Amino acid sequence: MEKVKYKKVLLKLSGEALAGDEGTGIDEKTMNDICDSIKKLYDMNVKISIVVGGGNFWRGKYGKNMVKTTADYMGMLATVMNSLALQDAIEKRGIAVRVQTAIEMRQIAEPFIQRKAERHLEKDRVVIFSCGTGHPFFSTDTTAALRAAEMNVDAILVAKTIDGVYNADPKVDKEAKKYDHITYQEILEKDLKVMDSTAISLCKDNNIPLVVFAMSDPENIVRAVKGENIGTYVD
Repeated sequence: MEKVKYKKVLLKLSGEALAGDEGTGIDEKTMNDICDSIKKLYDMNVKISIVVGGGNFWRGKYGKNMVKTTADYMGMLATVMNSLALQDAIEKRGIAVRVQTAIEMRQIAEPFIQRKAERHLEKDRVVIFSCGTGHPFFSTDTTAALRAAEMNVDAILVAKTIDGVYNADPKVDKEAKKYDHITYQEILEKDLKVMDSTAISLCKDNNIPLVVFAMSDPENIVRAVKGENIGTYVD
């Protein structure tokens, strides 16, 4: 059995991570690559929960002329589509999966119940948390931090389109420098856009480390769990 640093993790996937190079929708190859890596974690006896965004379908900010709450609820529904797609792809690999939603839709998934989610993990099921926190004005970053605290995970694995935390946007500033290690306090003080400030504060208050890495290579999920030096470590 391969040694792992983190035995219980929450994987935070952006919606864009599922879209691949297309930028929107769900790319089948990208989805399969991600789920193959999740299967490797499962085979290493890692307890896995997932929070996925909905940006490949909809973001609250897209509703420029909408009431904010309406636009945000639409974003929550987008996360359900991604969660169901993930569930289907992971189940095809012989793994039991449960989707739990913060907004009840019983014909589609279970409502979020903390103790039930814990029981699923104990039974070696993957749990996917959907619909954000169930409230507008909160991002799926905040959801990831909240669910990670509730599930008492060892770390949050943050899969992004860039390969770690930088002092500036590397897509805009070619002189931007990557951090191998940074503290939550530094992120807040420097206003670095890793996760939103609510999520960072939640992680800081609950002592949950982050491993931030690029999703361009799904094998990074496995490397992160093993504790290899990839991306940026935040504590």
